[in-house]
Amino acid sequence: ATESSISIVRDGVELHGSLWTPPSETPIPVALIIAGSGPTDRDGNNPMMVNNSLKLVAMGLADQGIATLRYDKRGIGASTYAGFDEGSLRFEDYIEDAKAWIATLQADQRFDEVWVIGHSEGSLIGMVASQQVGADGFVSVAGAGQSADLILKRQLDSQPEPYRSQMMEMIDQLASGALIGAVDPIFHALFRESVQPYMASWFQYDPREWIATLQMPVLIVQGTTDIQVTQDDATHLAQANPSASLVIIEGMNHVLKTAPMDRAANIQTYTDPALPLAPPLMSALTDFITAAEGGE
Repeated sequence: ATESSISIVRDGVELHGSLWTPPSETPIPVALIIAGSGPTDRDGNNPMMVNNSLKLVAMGLADQGIATLRYDKRGIGASTYAGFDEGSLRFEDYIEDAKAWIATLQADQRFDEVWVIGHSEGSLIGMVASQQVGADGFVSVAGAGQSADLILKRQLDSQPEPYRSQMMEMIDQLASGALIGAVDPIFHALFRESVQPYMASWFQYDPREWIATLQMPVLIVQGTTDIQVTQDDATHLAQANPSASLVIIEGMNHVLKTAPMDRAANIQTYTDPALPLAPPLMSALTDFITAAEGGE
């Protein structure tokens, strides 16, 4: 396969990605890979954590004759731009960007089907974009099964009082669509004023509602040693769309590597790009995409 740089401009912002294209004389399927939350780039990495998880997925799909496009979301990696203002970012920006990438691939005559593979937060972005633009298939990998406010509450439930109650109240306020304003510095990392508009917009999307709308082949993949997203999340998604296929991968964690449940050992894999993907993952992805393509 050959890798080439690709870019699009949406809403005045140039977004950059990497297109892997296996050699083929006839049109082939292509998968848009959408990264997770925070400063996660197209490869699945961030400044504090390099594991190359999404790059490895792209390479694995290319080996099976499936092209891939993975990209840096706006404000991240090569898609950073002068004047980026965190306070102006909304969840809908990521959805519209994903839709623009899908449309770009749909217009490319080298490809006969456009699939969307969303990892973590990218799962929710991907399912909304897939429904609105009409992708040919959707794959959720380690995607949340509830709205982000409920996920955040679950993650913060073990915090000591009175901080726990204060955070729960702030989450509820943002979920109602109301901003909090200035917060105590102790809460700045999660609830700083500039990130509140994004959180309020994000909290409005329930992945169960959106995955239920997908009238296309859907695959839900979840690892058993994921310490960020649980098997219950995958179950929620599968129950919302009974026609979806569900694959549970024993021993796979959130960065798609084989890892134990022990937290320290699990997190060690987040910074080891030499570790391969959990072996069953690529066969689950390629088997599903090729089977769905062959059935049309």
